[in-house]
Amino acid sequence: QLPLVESGGGSVQTGGTLRLSCTASGYSLNDYCLAWFRQGSGKEREGVVQADRTGGTGYADYIRGRFVISRDSAKTTLYLQMNALKPEDTATYYCAARPCNIITRMRRPPEVRKYNAWGQGTQVTVSS
Repeated sequence: QLPLVESGGGSVQTGGTLRLSCTASGYSLNDYCLAWFRQGSGKEREGVVQADRTGGTGYADYIRGRFVISRDSAKTTLYLQMNALKPEDTATYYCAARPCNIITRMRRPPEVRKYNAWGQGTQVTVSS
């Protein structure tokens, strides 16, 4: 499994921005479909967004237009740009990966059961 490590979490006020990063030391992420999930206190882990290998994405409706997933050109880092943050976005955010075919197309939000490599999470806290 990939040794995924997230970073970039923190505390911001409503309307603020954060950019999360996810890397796997010593590994390229090029052969993987990648995703961001989040888990609020006392809640189940939920899918935020996923990306296939050719740039296709599937976003959860509640963050569409505010968050953007991307990869760097070297295919070593996954990002989640989070804008217009709300208190309800407070959660631990996890990146995840799974091997996938180049022809795989992402159009829907990610599902926990489909991913088999996970980071340890990074905390995002949004205050009102």
